[in-house]
Amino acid sequence: MDTFFKFRERGTNTRTEVLAGLTTFMTMAYIIFVNPGILSAAGVPFEGAATATAIGAALMCLAMGFITNRPLALASGMGLNAVVTFSVIGFQQANVPWQVGMSVIFAEGLIILVLVLTGLREAVMNAIPLDLKRAIGVGIGLFITLIGLNEGGFIQPNSATLISLGDFTQPYVWVAIIGLLAILMFMALKVKGDILWGILVATAAALLLGITRLPSTLVAAPDFSTFMAPFQTPQGTDSIALLQIFTPALLLMVFAIMLTDFFDTMGTVISVGEQAGFLDKDGRVPGIRNILTVDSVDASVGGLFGASSITTYIESAAGVAEGGRTGLTSVVTGVLFGIAAFFAPVVAMIGGGYDIGNAKHFGQLAGAGFQVPEGAYFMYPITAGALIVVGFLMMRTVSEIPWTNLEEAFPAFLTIVGIPLTYNISYGIGLGFISYVLIKVFHGKARDVHPLMWIVSAAFVVTFILPAVQALFG
Repeated sequence: MDTFFKFRERGTNTRTEVLAGLTTFMTMAYIIFVNPGILSAAGVPFEGAATATAIGAALMCLAMGFITNRPLALASGMGLNAVVTFSVIGFQQANVPWQVGMSVIFAEGLIILVLVLTGLREAVMNAIPLDLKRAIGVGIGLFITLIGLNEGGFIQPNSATLISLGDFTQPYVWVAIIGLLAILMFMALKVKGDILWGILVATAAALLLGITRLPSTLVAAPDFSTFMAPFQTPQGTDSIALLQIFTPALLLMVFAIMLTDFFDTMGTVISVGEQAGFLDKDGRVPGIRNILTVDSVDASVGGLFGASSITTYIESAAGVAEGGRTGLTSVVTGVLFGIAAFFAPVVAMIGGGYDIGNAKHFGQLAGAGFQVPEGAYFMYPITAGALIVVGFLMMRTVSEIPWTNLEEAFPAFLTIVGIPLTYNISYGIGLGFISYVLIKVFHGKARDVHPLMWIVSAAFVVTFILPAVQALFG
């Protein structure tokens, strides 16, 4: 083991790597609870999503550990799961079947893999301005925060003011408040796995307040109903899901999600690599192609399993902080995720929705054309605090955007506010891209815009005006 993982060369040992892997798992484990809750809002079977989340993370952590020998852990990406649920599929299966949404993830992972293997991934990334890359992550962070505030009942739609303060007399709101305060307390005390411990505190509060109840059994066989999602035939259709993505809107989503996957992974690898000390003098990561190859494959695996896109996690830095320097850290994390797959009843108790029996919160969704189930509205108060905190953590790069530079800052600003306020990540990205190109033209710097930016911006313009054109010509 010492020879394979190069413990001596990297100044570590088995004990340190195991503890680092445990720390990384505790920091990331909230995804087992949160991901199925988010995906189930779009009709993905909760138990199947829980199994897919755990097993997908387990397999890809093992692959990263053994193939790259780096302490990088992977799981279904926060932000990307919101894209699948609210932008690709649409709430309560209103837009496309969930299997088709997973097919979008499956396809974008394959495209990224091709770009990695041909060496084009870095070239494509260079076409997107750095500050727009940062803004996408920040905008998704705000989007996740908005979802968490809504799911916890902190806010609610209002016909006069769009949104207003939630009803703090409701017990589910207090569950969310207790969970959020617990996470903040654990973060202040520097407790490892602060988000996970906060979720457990919220679970205890939910049990006491009658929001959830203990499962009849702790262990259950994994549910594989979401596996091979792209090759399932959704109900009411006559072809497999993968063949149904070839529409302009869904192909655009493939590209938009691919961009998000691009930037999230590269930023994570560089950030964790710098902390772990394995960047070279030019700031490059040795063996980066192997890392990107595994990361590209895991995106497709996420779509194949029905777990949304699996990606490299910034929480890997927690294990690195504990001394993790080799792939054994990731392997240990993967083993723990695999064990978690057999505890679906516990996951359902913690991450499942709470039916408040009132559809009033659906006002905005109904106005947007989504189908509203009569007399039922599900909240996710136990994990709401985790969503809010994860959104906060994704905001950190906002300080790196040059806010005094109009050419860079305004497109970034539109991206950041556009993603949560349109409730659509690709629309926010489109607003940022289009404004970037236009401002460069206004400043007489059209030649500074990469050709790919022109193409992508034109595609977004078509997307925005297409409904008006369809209405005009019937």
